[in-house]
Amino acid sequence: MKSRKLKGTRRRATIIGAAAVSVVAGAALLPNWMAGAAVVDDPKVDAKTKATFQRLADAVFTDRTDALVTGKQGNSAKPLTKTFSGGVRMSSGQAHKQDSALSTLDQRKDLLAKLGEKYSKGSTTVTLDATNVKGRTAKAAVTETTTLTYAKVRGNEPKTTGFQAHHELTFTADSHGNWQLTGIKETDTGYLAVNQVANPAANPAVKASPSPTGKATAKASASPTVKASASPTVKASASPTVKASASPTTADTTTPDAPRAATTRPAPANPKSFTGTTYDYKAMAAYAEKYWSTYNTDYPDYNGHGDGGDCTNFVSQSLKAGGWKHVPGYVYDYTKWFGNADIQSDSFVGVNEFSWFAQNSKRVTPLANVYQADIGDVIQMDFDKDGSKDHSMIVTYRSPDGVPYVTYHSTNTFRRSVASLVASYPNAAFYAYRT
Repeated sequence: MKSRKLKGTRRRATIIGAAAVSVVAGAALLPNWMAGAAVVDDPKVDAKTKATFQRLADAVFTDRTDALVTGKQGNSAKPLTKTFSGGVRMSSGQAHKQDSALSTLDQRKDLLAKLGEKYSKGSTTVTLDATNVKGRTAKAAVTETTTLTYAKVRGNEPKTTGFQAHHELTFTADSHGNWQLTGIKETDTGYLAVNQVANPAANPAVKASPSPTGKATAKASASPTVKASASPTVKASASPTVKASASPTTADTTTPDAPRAATTRPAPANPKSFTGTTYDYKAMAAYAEKYWSTYNTDYPDYNGHGDGGDCTNFVSQSLKAGGWKHVPGYVYDYTKWFGNADIQSDSFVGVNEFSWFAQNSKRVTPLANVYQADIGDVIQMDFDKDGSKDHSMIVTYRSPDGVPYVTYHSTNTFRRSVASLVASYPNAAFYAYRT
């Protein structure tokens, strides 16, 4: 979630000629349409058409996944979208954008290979969540679920990485009532998956102010929603219920600016000690890998509220599962840290406030290089280098040769390598924290 105090869219017009009407022998003739082509009534979207929308979406995102795969799957003669049949097709403009995306992803595959990462197999499925039809335009909301199998380049990579991404596809009917895919928009409030190519949108920095009543609010915008969980929920720690103060407490006026972490390899040695600490780093990783796609309903979900998503909220939950204790107080006081089903401090859910709290409390130490991060450590990113951090992730795996793999929300992602992040966002600033 973007910071409350520093929180930072993604048509083709059908032109119909005016009808020329003439009167012969007192009888009005029917209009003749431009170029003599009859325009059919607005087409209906039945179950068969919806299924075709879904299949074309599946082909689009499968092609993008395949572009990242090394070997036979990635070198297929023709993308699925080139041979797609079923009464719905891509417009020429969208086909050009798809070709451009595949070319960009092919370059990303080469860059990843230079960084020591390859994928031997990919699997993408798309489900149709909703369809909204207005006249000759249909918008389809879909969920993409992708799994990529790591090739054994060094032999110690994890088995797979995966993500869930949400998209809105726009279909437009031509004059004959034939549907064409004319637009694709990412609808996640977080940041891009490895097979996406658009730049993440940076929200303008907006300062949040206390509510007029003087009572602490859990969020500056609308109340968060809660996702249902298919798996048993994990109860919040035995920390006492957090009470929000009716007025702000006196806070440290400094906002420590974490140093940027280098992204070069090899990184200087900085091993993490997993003994002699009160924190359970494996529990942090286990929590994150359990709830990366199926959310824990003991906490609110900040996706879809325009504040950057659920990323920092999810990181805080994981740290709490591994032993971080609440520091009760006023929600806007970034020297406090707490979160449960009812209320969350800004430092629990905001990217920058989390960094300020973590450093002021001495619960973290900044790392000089992002490749030094280990299990339970936190990595943040500033995509446009404007000084306001945008995204938080937690390390849940580290390969023996020194590559951290992060798990995060918004977009829901499992074990994505730091190498992939560096390849996908070469102009971003990285921050790493030893917990």
